[in-house]
Amino acid sequence: MKQKSVRLFNNKFMESLTHVHPIIPLLFWSPVIIFLLWRAVAVHHLPVGQLVALILPALVIWTLMEYLLHRFLFHFPANSEASKWLVYLFHGVHHDVPADKTRLVMPPSGAIIVMAFIWLIFSAIIPAPWAEPFCAFFMAGYLIYDYIHYATHHFKMRHPILQALKHHHMRHHFSTKNAKYGVSSPLWDWVFGTLH
Repeated sequence: MKQKSVRLFNNKFMESLTHVHPIIPLLFWSPVIIFLLWRAVAVHHLPVGQLVALILPALVIWTLMEYLLHRFLFHFPANSEASKWLVYLFHGVHHDVPADKTRLVMPPSGAIIVMAFIWLIFSAIIPAPWAEPFCAFFMAGYLIYDYIHYATHHFKMRHPILQALKHHHMRHHFSTKNAKYGVSSPLWDWVFGTLH
């Protein structure tokens, strides 16, 4: 039987940054999401209809980002020792110990870096008044993903859609590691031919 956790760093502080209670992303990112949406309404005076219209595109872009990161970064075929260690640090450890409750959601220490990079991209390609709410809904998609991922590893999924997502992700872990990269949606596995 696999152990409950794997130590990644000898340094206690660095090791602590790799563990997080599952409620932390919600507590950390929700105020950011609320702030960005408040700015969209109170500062930029965007109509509610325009905000609602951003929800679906932002969630679709999130699912694409989730798929691309999982497939090409987290399963990167590393050659050097340094790159192998980075891949293991970001995702390999999860495959070694998939039920580690403190490593099923991304710690803010890593997510801040990723989100800052994504914010630079969004703010460069999306006009100023809409970049902030788009990013807010994108972050909401990330939170949805995080909690679907956590639930697939720790809860019985009773709803048929949630059962299908759990089955999809468990097959990625235990039978088809080079397929089924979507966690919150199998859409992009279908589009890019990695469903089977």
